[in-house]
Amino acid sequence: MLLHEIARQLVANKKGILAADESTNTANKRFAALGIEQTEEMRRQYRQLLLSTPGIEEFLSGVILFAETIRQKDDQGVPFAQFLSAKGIIPGIKVDEGTLDFEGHPGEKITQGLDGLADRLKEYYVLGARFTKWRAVIAIGESIPTQDALEENSRILAEYAFVSQVGGFVPIVEPEVLLDGGHTIEKAEEATTRTLQAVFAALEKEGVDLQGLILKSSMVLSGKECPEQAGAARVAGATIRTFQNSVPESVAGIVFLSGGQSPEQATENLGEIIKLGAQPWPLSFSFSRALQEPVLEAWRGNSANVEAAQQAFLKRLRLNKSALSGT
Repeated sequence: MLLHEIARQLVANKKGILAADESTNTANKRFAALGIEQTEEMRRQYRQLLLSTPGIEEFLSGVILFAETIRQKDDQGVPFAQFLSAKGIIPGIKVDEGTLDFEGHPGEKITQGLDGLADRLKEYYVLGARFTKWRAVIAIGESIPTQDALEENSRILAEYAFVSQVGGFVPIVEPEVLLDGGHTIEKAEEATTRTLQAVFAALEKEGVDLQGLILKSSMVLSGKECPEQAGAARVAGATIRTFQNSVPESVAGIVFLSGGQSPEQATENLGEIIKLGAQPWPLSFSFSRALQEPVLEAWRGNSANVEAAQQAFLKRLRLNKSALSGT
């Protein structure tokens, strides 16, 4: 089945997936922090810098694009999705439309975007995308996450995944357990296990084909404000244990989000996870900030810095590929 083949390609050969799907607001915030002009053209130039970096096909199997980016072209007039496909990199598209407060549940969110999804997918297919991504956010705090929030987010993720597969796309389901807060790694492991168990129960109920689906998961980490920060070996052990307790073996693969970790920390933790040996699923990365932060720092909106920025990008890609090899 074609979806199984695409899913396999996305997690094959120790390659990762670049998350270049920041919303306009998020991209503009990152630009503003570095004094970069916040315009559509500057966002296009930045995405072009990333996608045209020589040799990225050695490290990347796919790139998740944003609605704006999939409609943009490079300086030669080639649409970005077509440009990626020519390099053997599969174009994907973020299809959720951001989060809303979950009524009656202070501190918890649900994700919107199911309305009109099937129609939007038809356009994205024509534009060249072959996989989709949807992010839910799960906060840890006093008496949260609630079971209500986990079940509602899981129901929405499952409906999104089903509609994606019907439309011919491999869905990436991303239930991100947030790093914000003072929680311990033990609390994070419990919350992540509950989250993933709820997600896979909903996917099964919806009839989603797990061999044509990829999980994008948080690593199990101490909260940012926790006084005791777990080291990479503990992170790796807790993360793998969580997956073994909640992820069916038929899932095509698992890719990690960086979720607010520094580029170095995300790569170190990835390497430690891989060192724990073969798992039932291929494991890889789908980082955004942990790949792009040094690139933006080097570029700063100046065309004279493009080559230096691309070298910074290649360095992060090489280090993460090394981590996937356990070196």
